[in-house]
Amino acid sequence: MKANALKALSRDKADTLLLLGSAVLVLAPHTAHLPLWVSLLCAATLAWRAAVTLRGKRMPSTLVLLPIAAAAMAGVQFSYGTILGRDAGVAMLVLLVAFKMLEMHARRDLYVVIFLCFFLVLTNFFYAQGIGSALLMVAAVLALLTTQLSFQFTGVVPPLRARLGLGLKMLLFAAPIAVVLFVVFPRLGGPLWSMPGGGGGGGGKSGLSDRMAPGQMSSLAMSDDPAFRVRFHGRVPDKGQLYWRGLVLDAFDGVAWTRGGSTPTRTSVPLRVRGEPQRYEVTLEPSDTRWLFTLEMPRHLPPVAGHKVSVSHQLEMTSSRPLAQRVRYTMASYPDYTLDRADALDDPSQWLLLPYGFNPRALAAGLALRKEPEPARRVNAVLRQFREQPFSYTLEPPLLGRHSIDEFLYGTRSGFCEHYSGAFVFLMRAAGIPARVVTGYQGGELNPIDGYMTVRQSDAHAWAEVWMHGRGWVRVDPTAAVAPERVRRNLASAVEAPAPFGIDALRGLSMFQLERDSVLGRLRNAIGAVNNGWNQWVLNYTPERQRGVLKNLQSSLGGWRFVALLTFGAGVLLLGRFLHRRGEIDPVEAVYSSLCKRLAHLGLARAADEGPTSYAARIAATQQLAPPSREAAAEFLRRYSAWRYAPPQPETTVRLATTLKSLLSQVR
Repeated sequence: MKANALKALSRDKADTLLLLGSAVLVLAPHTAHLPLWVSLLCAATLAWRAAVTLRGKRMPSTLVLLPIAAAAMAGVQFSYGTILGRDAGVAMLVLLVAFKMLEMHARRDLYVVIFLCFFLVLTNFFYAQGIGSALLMVAAVLALLTTQLSFQFTGVVPPLRARLGLGLKMLLFAAPIAVVLFVVFPRLGGPLWSMPGGGGGGGGKSGLSDRMAPGQMSSLAMSDDPAFRVRFHGRVPDKGQLYWRGLVLDAFDGVAWTRGGSTPTRTSVPLRVRGEPQRYEVTLEPSDTRWLFTLEMPRHLPPVAGHKVSVSHQLEMTSSRPLAQRVRYTMASYPDYTLDRADALDDPSQWLLLPYGFNPRALAAGLALRKEPEPARRVNAVLRQFREQPFSYTLEPPLLGRHSIDEFLYGTRSGFCEHYSGAFVFLMRAAGIPARVVTGYQGGELNPIDGYMTVRQSDAHAWAEVWMHGRGWVRVDPTAAVAPERVRRNLASAVEAPAPFGIDALRGLSMFQLERDSVLGRLRNAIGAVNNGWNQWVLNYTPERQRGVLKNLQSSLGGWRFVALLTFGAGVLLLGRFLHRRGEIDPVEAVYSSLCKRLAHLGLARAADEGPTSYAARIAATQQLAPPSREAAAEFLRRYSAWRYAPPQPETTVRLATTLKSLLSQVR
């Protein structure tokens, strides 16, 4: 029924509905970032246009459309505070395409809408550059090409499948040119969506911040977004060694831990390393922060193209500007290290400060630990408390009040990594041991297909460092005392899976279920490998990488002389192909062209939009030619028209060309 209904549609209606469908493919992805009222208004406008088309009604007048357009512009101004800029401009362009659908009166208007849609395809990449978005935009371009071709046909229109095939052929012909231009065309310092004033678009935001409060990290545990990917050169370390250092939080105000005295002033730290380094390459996802993550412990600063990297005296790696796009850097870290090994710290009071009037029970417990003269035994006493008493590791820690550490240690005894690390550092400082909180990521998921390890936001973690005389800063992970599986394996093995129903279950499906389902796990690895390849070779094709690729290409091809010779040869082949195609003109068409030129010389030039039948009628009515010439020209055009619009019959072409040449000789 639907197929018969579509066939019954007139040519204009079918083309208009095809244009509407193509516009929907282009406009739909923008609903993810546009205000809700813009999406609803566009949907209503397109539905209005479809109803007008199907019912054969007249389109609304300008007096109706102008107030709606003015109100929409006012709405954009109200929503964005401006009608200029990237986001407001995209909203205006989306509304313009929708409104233009109700204001198409000539063929020119159809092409205006198509070209606006082509431009909107580009704007979708302001907000998402993943391979899924790219494939959707390829489908949108194919639909737009098919629509544009549909408007070009005169007379009998091929079926939709044939037009789609022709559009796909055009797209495939253009693909090699696009690939060559992508590889060799000079690249900007960054994508357009990260230029000043262009907004950040396209980049995810790092889940870690420079503030840690109870419950903050547990909210990241259900996020499956990648934070960065790592490719190791050589053996992959055990899970228990995968501590990715980020920020050091040394100040506590009774509510949250923050960065207090960390300043990126030094280019080296008092770090002693032993053994062979672990070499690896990090591909860091875009974020609004400056933090660079490295496996503990790095010996040198990571080289990041376009960024100046510095290190703080707490061994935090930071960039000179926000990481608005994906960056890649190579590193070498030493699992066996000693940090700040000395007889005494320069400023031990910085690592012993505690706020006044908070957590009196924990403070008293820490002071009681000072009776133990050996600092290592004080550390083990607290870890033993976590291990032996009924503490639990959970994604849904209860809310805590003013004395959060007291309530956690002696009340709820249920928390996430930030609860354990924060309470542990508090107790250590009360016990007279310099201590600080370190946040970053722990673990990672190795993809056996491409060999990359993905560290996700759900791997966000907090641990502690305590300073021991003669040993320096020593890493202590109190979470491992409560939930050792969190460090040895992953988060999913350390906490209970979410309930089988509800929003939380849907959010946690990938993290918990895929661990048990090997088929889904393999599928996830395959998708992850494809996405990572897209990120590495397309989205991360920076000017530095382009220079390297072109340099390698030049050296492998034997220098610029070979490239010049290859380019010259390709040009000669293209020119020869062009000349060869010119020599393949159909003989009937060649004779018809000769007739048109002869009649034009006699003052009867054919109009650009004049077909052979109309042309013959005008020739027959003129008095500029003698009757024999008029009859010969009319017979010529009749035979040509019958051949031109009849099913192709190659065997008659030569005979017809001979007949037409005879008739042409009679036209004088």
